[in-house]
Amino acid sequence: MYNDWLKIGPVTIHGYGVMIAIGVLAAFWLSERNAKKLGLDSDKIDNMIFFILIFGYACAKLLYCIVEYKQFLKDPLSVLGSGGWVVYGGILGGILAAWLYCRKNNWDFVTYANLLFPSLALGQGFGRIGCFFAGCCYGKAALTPFSVTFPTTSLCPVGTPVIPTQLIMSAGDFLLFAFLQHNLFKGKHPEDTAAYYAMFYSIGRFLIEFLRGDERGAVGPLSTSQFISIFIFLFGAWLLYRRQQKTGIVE
Repeated sequence: MYNDWLKIGPVTIHGYGVMIAIGVLAAFWLSERNAKKLGLDSDKIDNMIFFILIFGYACAKLLYCIVEYKQFLKDPLSVLGSGGWVVYGGILGGILAAWLYCRKNNWDFVTYANLLFPSLALGQGFGRIGCFFAGCCYGKAALTPFSVTFPTTSLCPVGTPVIPTQLIMSAGDFLLFAFLQHNLFKGKHPEDTAAYYAMFYSIGRFLIEFLRGDERGAVGPLSTSQFISIFIFLFGAWLLYRRQQKTGIVE
């Protein structure tokens, strides 16, 4: 909620940036840990994640430019230089980057995708806390026992109690991380970890969009994220079906 944590001369330490950094470091740590448990080369994982992060952030900004295309055409620098990102752009870009990296190194993409998705969910959980500090991705105006009012320095409208959708999304991400991590090592079908992420994350994201109060792009009656969620869910369901067809086991 209070994003300006510390000022050192001209430099300001922002809560949003700190939480993003914690999320990235946590994702690195968990990926290396999981790789060692699975008997994979953890040193190579670092280079792969670094490539995924750069590609993912670029795609998150690209999708934001597409969503805000009117403002982008009017003043490109105002969009490119803003703090605006679209999470789904980062996720899709990260998946593409992982596929390209695995293809280049002759690695099995499904194996590494299952390895990385718990780390992604963990990193997102911390990132959404950063959104709460910055006041972005805020919920609809509502006077409930859980509503919060943001200060003047936040991106949320000042003086209006809103639903803390950022914290709801963060809690959902942490729960998803716990489930994926358990499935990866103790589940009956660890090979379905990536499919579970796609399905459960898209369901959660589709539903939370109904509570969002910030301005976002739209495709008909749906927000851009809801529209993308439909296809992400179908992709996850297809992965699950594909595995069941190969093994002949349906559970």
